[in-house]
Amino acid sequence: MESVTMRPDKSNRFPNARSLALTLSLGLTPLLLPTAALAEGPAPAPGDGTLIATINNQPYSLDVFRAFYAERLQQVQQAGGQDSPQLQELAFNEFLNLVVASQEGERRQLDSNPEVQGALEMQRMLVLSSAALQQIANEFEPSDADLRAAFDQFVAQAQRNEYKARHILVDERDSALDLIKKLDKAKGKGFEKLAKEHSIANADQGGDLGWVDPRNMVPPLANAISGLEPGQYTQQPVQTQFGWHVVLLEETRTAEPPAFDEAKPALEAALRRQAVAEQLNQMRMDAEVDLNETIVRIREDAAADGE
Repeated sequence: MESVTMRPDKSNRFPNARSLALTLSLGLTPLLLPTAALAEGPAPAPGDGTLIATINNQPYSLDVFRAFYAERLQQVQQAGGQDSPQLQELAFNEFLNLVVASQEGERRQLDSNPEVQGALEMQRMLVLSSAALQQIANEFEPSDADLRAAFDQFVAQAQRNEYKARHILVDERDSALDLIKKLDKAKGKGFEKLAKEHSIANADQGGDLGWVDPRNMVPPLANAISGLEPGQYTQQPVQTQFGWHVVLLEETRTAEPPAFDEAKPALEAALRRQAVAEQLNQMRMDAEVDLNETIVRIREDAAADGE
């Protein structure tokens, strides 16, 4: 890839510390990036020294931009977006703002500031630790026996009931009590008709909630439904943020667990996380830690003062 020399707009040359995050996010210095070099043709191999740009006579490798872009893409994907030439263009402008701001920090010799040095060292440790733990996870290959055992444990723990229910939702507790009295008088019959006449939610469906998992419901409703037997309705109104409910339980069933092949990717990820946690704990146990006793005493004194 050819190096590209670019000059930022003088009006947005160096964002101050307070606005830096906003500046990087908005990409206030739009510059054209040869996006096709990133999106088309064979990608340069990581670590081959390919430059993405030379900025103020300083070369910047494609690997550095790849790391920056990977983090930016993750943020976009978490918000429901996806990779695109437009995103690459935006990310490069954010990257350029980051570069020129960091160059200004070097010009001001801020990299000799103890606080900055501490922050830089912390970033270095975070990156190295993340890479190490990821490599440990990738090296661990769970056996079929481990996966089957994890699946059996998951199925045993995941056994749960689902409930087919109806409800009548009203604004006032007294209205809910009146509905319960009517149901008592009719020996529980006519719930669907009352829901159509009085409920402010699901009225057209006669208050039908369908099959519900208590874990996906607000706690008061979940507790009320799980405490009923089929054919029973709540004898007291149930209050939620939506109003007052009268709930009828129609049926229960045991939820079907997923098939092994469907659950396998999640099980593999869980076993890898477990392996990483175990190895990290072992590394901590094996580590030789020599604490500064002065710092320890300061911490103990501070804890005592707080009691």
